[in-house]
Amino acid sequence: MENEHSTIKEFYGNKNVFITGATGFVGVALIEKLLRDIPQIATVYILIRAKKGKSVQERLQELKQNSAFRRLKEEQFEKRFEKIVPIEGDVGLENLGINEQDRQLLIDNVHVVFHSAATLDFMQSLKETTNINLLGTRRVVELCKQLNKLQALVHISSAYANSYLTEVEEKLYPAPDDPEKIIDLTETLNEEALSKLEADILKDHPNTYTFTKHLAEHEVAKLAVKFPCGIVRPSMITAAWREPKPGWTISKNGPQGFFMGASKGILRRLPLDPSIIMDYIPVDVVVNAIITTGYYVNVLKKQNGDKPGELQIFHLTSSTYKPFRFDMLINKMNDYLHDYPLVSAVWYPKLKLVKSLTLFRLGAILYHFLPGFFLDLLTRVMGGRPILIRLHKSVWNSLNTLEKFIFTEWHYSNKHTMALAKNISAEDQERFFLDIAELNWDEYFENTIMGVREYLSKESPKTLPAARRKDKILLGIHVAVQLGFYYGLWKIFMALFGISNAKAALLLPLAYALLNLI
Repeated sequence: MENEHSTIKEFYGNKNVFITGATGFVGVALIEKLLRDIPQIATVYILIRAKKGKSVQERLQELKQNSAFRRLKEEQFEKRFEKIVPIEGDVGLENLGINEQDRQLLIDNVHVVFHSAATLDFMQSLKETTNINLLGTRRVVELCKQLNKLQALVHISSAYANSYLTEVEEKLYPAPDDPEKIIDLTETLNEEALSKLEADILKDHPNTYTFTKHLAEHEVAKLAVKFPCGIVRPSMITAAWREPKPGWTISKNGPQGFFMGASKGILRRLPLDPSIIMDYIPVDVVVNAIITTGYYVNVLKKQNGDKPGELQIFHLTSSTYKPFRFDMLINKMNDYLHDYPLVSAVWYPKLKLVKSLTLFRLGAILYHFLPGFFLDLLTRVMGGRPILIRLHKSVWNSLNTLEKFIFTEWHYSNKHTMALAKNISAEDQERFFLDIAELNWDEYFENTIMGVREYLSKESPKTLPAARRKDKILLGIHVAVQLGFYYGLWKIFMALFGISNAKAALLLPLAYALLNLI
């Protein structure tokens, strides 16, 4: 596998692929990469469902307008969109909700399946996550068994599928329970009854997402004895490192979400220990791993006398290879927010990391709920839709569920992934890069903040001069409000304690220090 040409591109030449979860963060990036870098690919079938009164074709047209495809359009490759063929369906429905004609189309033509569809909501019920993550995977596997030309199945799992462990290897761990029992419970019990049993069912798993993703891996393992299969386990998937553009993102999960809130000036405190390793992996590295895995498991089959090899599992993680801690960024984070401010900012951005949930909750009352109440009131008076209190309540209510993920440090081995990265041709190592050794976290997060500004907050780089002028105005207002706040405290101290101006003034540094803790 050490030829100088691209053996990966060669493998996908004239192949038809089928993608679930095609409209998600990873799915969109995967489609973009296949169309841009593997023009020889024949057809990209995508599972997509009609919703909100829009047909599948209308949703396909929406997909083509995604910011991920700007580079494709700039390079005048729009004709490659013709390779995308939508298949109406839903992993949450029996037989994937695919009609007989479309199903036969897939059976006769598909060579590689990329299963990315999943529900990522940590708060979702066991009934829903079982249907989408576990049964959805089973339905994809059942389809794979019928495909006449299947050469590879790549299942996108999660490093957190084994989050009950803090040291995790690239291997299949024993199932946490009998999937048939779980399916039977979710199909026979109502939500209330199931909720009462949930803690006992999940055992060491922190939520229904990780539990059902763990079970789903075993569905793929059952197929691996018949067909080449690979499992890709990304950690927290973050903005693009290089492709399609540095900083590109459509996801509001993880750092992208809180940078978006911080840049607006509405998120000012974040419960996070800067000394803990946060396992982040750029979306383009994940996409490259998915594509490479499809190729690699087929190579192993050929090396094994045309018989499927062992199930291949790859961690797309950074914790043990290129670890990131927020104390590496803490002194620059707010600088980046002011280097790339928003025209739509409502207050002067200043984000502080808090190591304790208790301190965060105290800080949230002062820095989130109180300002949010007045800003929502102003929005309502001006005829707008108030959202800040609702947003902050949602964060508050999710804290207990997210606590394990906020304050736990995981170490994921990625030795198999690094071996794979070195085992492909030089051309493929450049085109389908998996090795993040050269990733510079400072530069990466600067690009991420620029990407959040452009792709999530929808503000063009052309608006930066106006945004920087507004940022200076907001700074002046912020300082004036702070001075007014401490002046008010000074007066309160004098009134409460009956002390002189000078003595009351001496209490202000103490008040400042205490408030700064939260």
